[in-house]
Amino acid sequence: MSWIDQLISSRLGKQELVAAEAALPGRATPVRLAAENIITHHPMRGADADQGTGIGTFDAGLSAVVLAGGCFWGVEEIFWQVPGVWTTAVGYAGGHTPNPTYEETCTAHTGHTESTLVVFDPSVIDLEGILKIFWESHDPTQEMRQGNDIGTQYRSAIFTTSDADAETARASAATFQTALTAAGLGPITTEIAPLADAGDGRFYYAEDYHQQYLAKNPHGYRCHAATGIKFPA
Repeated sequence: MSWIDQLISSRLGKQELVAAEAALPGRATPVRLAAENIITHHPMRGADADQGTGIGTFDAGLSAVVLAGGCFWGVEEIFWQVPGVWTTAVGYAGGHTPNPTYEETCTAHTGHTESTLVVFDPSVIDLEGILKIFWESHDPTQEMRQGNDIGTQYRSAIFTTSDADAETARASAATFQTALTAAGLGPITTEIAPLADAGDGRFYYAEDYHQQYLAKNPHGYRCHAATGIKFPA
């Protein structure tokens, strides 16, 4: 086939979620991570992060959610600027390969989507406020892509730390859908589930050079394929 046909075929293949039994094997060792987020100066990895979902626990009173809205560099940059956000980190979630590399995730053979951990103080901004920013900063109607970034690693997702938060996220999606529908846009394709029920149930931290990438590389790539639609008041 021609190189154009090969390109189209490879892109279409990257939009199909890999089955668990066909996913890359990964590895047992997690990546090495800096002690703190260089913007917030708080830890990115919670206590006992090697247990459970891989996030661990943070200071009392803080809440956490994992968001995927395209290239994780730009998503993290948005949220580290939000008042009430305590720390952020990028990683991989929703797939099957343990401790994947960025290059492995880009093959679409891990099942993971590029994700951002957002740890926040609900007394300053609650989950609904976090999700309002999330919906407005990407296009949740684009399945397995954001703009020209195509593949399962760019799919939209909300992975919560509790069933109750997952219900809050679903209600938020239903509210935003009314605004999208009124504007003539299609259905939300965002995957919404407790993190423990998504893929192998874990968040894997990305390599340290990806953490706060756009603070380290201010002229780096950003993809914000937003709809321009505001979340209903």
